[in-house]
Amino acid sequence: MSRQTFDGTGRLPASLPTALHATALIERDLRARAPDRRRERAFTMAQPVVHVVDADASVRDALSALIRAVGCRAEVFATARDFLAHPRATVPGCLLLELTLPDIDGLTLQEYIAADQPSLPIIFITSHGDVPTSVRAMKAGAFEFLVKPLAKEALLPAIRDAIAFSKAALERAAIARALDARYASLTPREREVLRGVATGLLNKQVAAELGISEITVKAHRGRVMRKMQAHSLAELVNLVAVLGVLASGGQATD
Repeated sequence: MSRQTFDGTGRLPASLPTALHATALIERDLRARAPDRRRERAFTMAQPVVHVVDADASVRDALSALIRAVGCRAEVFATARDFLAHPRATVPGCLLLELTLPDIDGLTLQEYIAADQPSLPIIFITSHGDVPTSVRAMKAGAFEFLVKPLAKEALLPAIRDAIAFSKAALERAAIARALDARYASLTPREREVLRGVATGLLNKQVAAELGISEITVKAHRGRVMRKMQAHSLAELVNLVAVLGVLASGGQATD
């Protein structure tokens, strides 16, 4: 394998775009609140980490220099086992992965990472790629598939976009954990009231269904609103939809 060199010192934009999904309005509201805002700021301020797994020392050296030049931290490994044995921080980042490795092949490592750390996008870099292999990698969730010798004009945008993807995925996971924690704080009775209210029942209908007074339902409903940090019934219904507690019979879905 020939030594790959790079010249120039382009920098990744300081502000990376985040993907918007169906729950964008809820996510925006959650980010505006103190605990989640601190978490998002931590992700934003954390230095992105670009992992490199390649058996060729010259490629590792060249990629490491380029990664550092654009403001990211480089962590390089000669084998898949070395990479797996190294602890990985929960910060935005990506993995530059050679398809052919001396121990575990890149596609097998991809399967493991997809199950263990789905927020870490993989950019395959290889001298031995073919169409069937690249199609297989992309279908399995690879972020990009690049063929050596690597062109900086293709590699840097791929790294930038992969880090943006990773940052958005970490933020969504943090939001999901926050919502799960709110739901977990509800008592069994409060969860019953929540399900009734979220399905559109009036307080008196919830009371009749649960065999309690309407005043008691109102008290539970107020506590549900506070614990779920919902400012309105519409927001509460949206939070329930995100959690999926109706479809799961009261248990928040993963």
